[in-house]
Amino acid sequence: MPEQSLEKLYINTIRFLSADGVQQANSGHPGLPMGTAPSAYTIWTRHLHHNPANPKWANRDRFVLSGGHGSMLIYTLLHLTGYDLPLDELKRFRQWGSLTPGHPEYGLTPGVEATTGPLGAGLSNGVGMAIAEAHLAAVYNRPGHDVIDHYTFGIVTDGDLMEGVASEAASLAGHLQLGKLIYLYDDNRISIEGSTELAFTEDRGKRFEAYGWHVQYVADGLDIEAIDRAIQAAKKDPRPSIIVVRNIIGYGLPTRQGTAKAHGEPPGDKELNGAKENLGWPLEPRFYIPDEALAFFRQAVARGAELEAAWQKKFEAYRAEYPELAAELERRLAGKLPEDWSDGLIEFPADPKGLASRASSGKVLNAIAEKLPDLMGGSADLAPSTLTWMNCSPAFAPDCHEGRNIHFGVREHGMGAVTNGIAYHGGIIPFDSTFFVFSDYMRPVLRVAALSHLRRISVFTHDSIGVGEDGPTHQPVEHLAAVRAIPNIVDLRPADANEVREAWVFAIESAHRPSALVLTRQALPTLDRADGAYAPAAGLKKGAYVLKDYGEPGKAQIILMASGSEVSLIVEAGKRLAEKGVAVRLVSVPSWQLFEEQDQAYKDSVFPPDVTARVAVEAGVTLGWHKFTGTHGRVLGIDRYGASAPAATVFEKYGLTADNVVKTAEELL
Repeated sequence: MPEQSLEKLYINTIRFLSADGVQQANSGHPGLPMGTAPSAYTIWTRHLHHNPANPKWANRDRFVLSGGHGSMLIYTLLHLTGYDLPLDELKRFRQWGSLTPGHPEYGLTPGVEATTGPLGAGLSNGVGMAIAEAHLAAVYNRPGHDVIDHYTFGIVTDGDLMEGVASEAASLAGHLQLGKLIYLYDDNRISIEGSTELAFTEDRGKRFEAYGWHVQYVADGLDIEAIDRAIQAAKKDPRPSIIVVRNIIGYGLPTRQGTAKAHGEPPGDKELNGAKENLGWPLEPRFYIPDEALAFFRQAVARGAELEAAWQKKFEAYRAEYPELAAELERRLAGKLPEDWSDGLIEFPADPKGLASRASSGKVLNAIAEKLPDLMGGSADLAPSTLTWMNCSPAFAPDCHEGRNIHFGVREHGMGAVTNGIAYHGGIIPFDSTFFVFSDYMRPVLRVAALSHLRRISVFTHDSIGVGEDGPTHQPVEHLAAVRAIPNIVDLRPADANEVREAWVFAIESAHRPSALVLTRQALPTLDRADGAYAPAAGLKKGAYVLKDYGEPGKAQIILMASGSEVSLIVEAGKRLAEKGVAVRLVSVPSWQLFEEQDQAYKDSVFPPDVTARVAVEAGVTLGWHKFTGTHGRVLGIDRYGASAPAATVFEKYGLTADNVVKTAEELL
């Protein structure tokens, strides 16, 4: 068979294996895989360096299917090229317990590099992957030893480019000159509602040119040679690249090709059979893979083994010449921490004036950064306020990829998605930062990070009405509840500088879930923990712990509990109540998530069931606190928006004072 005919056979194998999966599930999106099959074929067979036998090979190229609704495309490619994804799993597309969910999920399906589905996220994740590659290459490569040297490829869609997060990330990528980033844009001009002319009419190529990208055009998405030439040119350009490929959605479908009907509906037997007849494909059996096609695609197994073996040989030469660098790089790529990374970490002495937890966080971050090169991150143009600049390193910049501080710009959503991408890549523990009220912009990426079990850290400062004069637009009240509602994310709202230290340690050691540090603008007293006046701050790791008992242990009359800045209020209130002869238990509750993970015996030891007089204090909505206070307790919080005034005034007006805590406690006794 002529080579051209063979390539058509290989492309149609991708096309119809994907379409058969959608049809069998009677659910899914056939249009993208059928339209972009030539683009995917070109990337995966002519350019992508990967090893199906080792999906985690460190120097593999990354491929991100940003249009995650077209997931059968990636599942088809993974199966055909020999990943551990049997054909039976493709037949179980979108079914309970399968490895082929409706949208790709990182950590579930071998070879899936990112959890995609929310449009724009994958495009933005790829920017983070390219940042990680550029940084690790700059730090560890040496002349003649390019041990980190790979590309990030992706297929992006009209929907991706409409999303604001994609614009944020693309603008940043262009500024940073991430030349190892290459996207093929599926320019099919169809969305769910119809033609993109309904709402998306700007010149997309010109937009990316303005971002500083290398832009090319392929007029016919069936022309794999033109696609190949464009990718080759992209590899030679120092800018990130986007190749605008004019495709036909649902290519081959008799009546649905090029229409919205091809986007998100199974084609139906009649339409699918019509496409097979149009393209010379057998109607039966379903999930047909020609022997010559499977043999061709499975060459990726031997080729991948050869690529990794060649790289391993290169790495051994690197190790012989640079043993310390090689050992450190291997450690980082394995996701392991140095044994002594937290030894001698800063201890904060008792101080009634104390520090804002953002300030103590800045000190802890800088102390850790000196010993942990893995840390890399930045803020959405707020580093002087969030205090997240690492003094031991310059900024990551177009001419300084070894820098560890990232200027994300005012791009909270993009920042979060890029941070996720850095975490997906591996070898780096990334963090991002902004004011807590702006975590609203990041909620989608925090959710995906939690779903994907990513080790990444968000530093959220200015955490309450303590923001003061900036007023209700900048005073988060419902945001703690919102973060706590996300499964598998650890909320950490420390009460003083030493709890801040423990929060950072916990977050860095949390290898399989994200953490959110929620920190104050205003100063918090540093509690005296050195002489046993108050319990050690290490109690933070259990989510809630007994800070102090006034009176005979186990004989508490009332429990006062709080998180973060409000712990200082219950400390003062506890002293006053104790002076009146009341047996008081003080409980610091820095993390609901961690406390819920403790066994019942521990929970009961902190909150004895027979002590029903309880007061919780937090400068946020009261939602959820009643599970700790019970029906007989009280919650002092804020179930309305804040106000513009000095912080102390706002706290007083909203009843968040030691006086009101005492008054409320006495009403319960």
